[in-house]
Amino acid sequence: MAEATVVKPRTERIQPGVWRLKLPCPWPGVPHGNAWAMQRGAGLVLFDTGVGGPKRLRMLDIALAQAGFGVEDVELVVCTHAHSDHCGLAASICEGTGCELWMHPRWEHIRLQVENPDGALEARLEVGRMSGVPLRALDRYRQERAAKPEELVDGIRAPDRELLPGVEVETDVGTWGVYETPGHAPSHVCLHQPERRLMISGDHLLGRSVLFFDYGHTPDPYGEFIASLEVIEPLEVDLCLPGHGKPFREPAAKIADARKQAADLLQRVRQGLADAGEATAFELVEGIVGRENLRPGSAGFVLQIVLACLDHLAVRGEAAPVPDSDPQRWRA
Repeated sequence: MAEATVVKPRTERIQPGVWRLKLPCPWPGVPHGNAWAMQRGAGLVLFDTGVGGPKRLRMLDIALAQAGFGVEDVELVVCTHAHSDHCGLAASICEGTGCELWMHPRWEHIRLQVENPDGALEARLEVGRMSGVPLRALDRYRQERAAKPEELVDGIRAPDRELLPGVEVETDVGTWGVYETPGHAPSHVCLHQPERRLMISGDHLLGRSVLFFDYGHTPDPYGEFIASLEVIEPLEVDLCLPGHGKPFREPAAKIADARKQAADLLQRVRQGLADAGEATAFELVEGIVGRENLRPGSAGFVLQIVLACLDHLAVRGEAAPVPDSDPQRWRA
């Protein structure tokens, strides 16, 4: 498996009192993620944290030092969603500083990964098996994970306050409102500051549309994602602060791009079923990316997207699982 590019922690001031913390991620193709530090009096509110694991808290401290602060100055941690690259350091920060963690109440989709990583791995492998992934590929994946286990979350911590509409987050930049935007993850929220016309968009809306649906936690993550685009579309936003990549303007264009990409993906799955008559999810993945382009990381990524599309087509009455098939086969 290709190694991720190592990115050194780096900080950029976006506006007075607002810093982008560019923190390393361990995945090929995703070399970094953003945390957003915002001044509140003499301290900071930290929106997202980066991944956990050995030396990761030190990397966050290095990034904060470039803004003239340290981890000890964090007075509140706010997580846009419960994925490891957004909440991985939350428990360590809160334990070290005594500050609170605010996160959506549906955060527990990360619990199995933290409390029982072996069980989480086996559950992932079973999804792959039922989707038609070759057994030799699953065995190789299991061996790689056993040789190099992922340590991406520093313990589990329930939020001190649940991020729901009506909750407000106070910073020197202004007061941020909460908007529920599930789809990418069941726990996803965006935050909006109306006077400055700013939005912290997490992974719901990115400068370069890269869709991902956290499959297996809700009946229709694809449908949730599309509905969540409608939630943020009316907001007046001049600048988006995303979970990955640079801040960007013109969110309406990005929303249109995300809708188009989602529609294109759904149509490719729909057409793949129509052409095949019956297919496993993995056979549809092969048809979308091409067998010659299959890699462990990309195949797993696309597989979750295809499964989410199949569930959405089933909700729409356009597709159905073939009864008693193992691996699971689907037909239009």
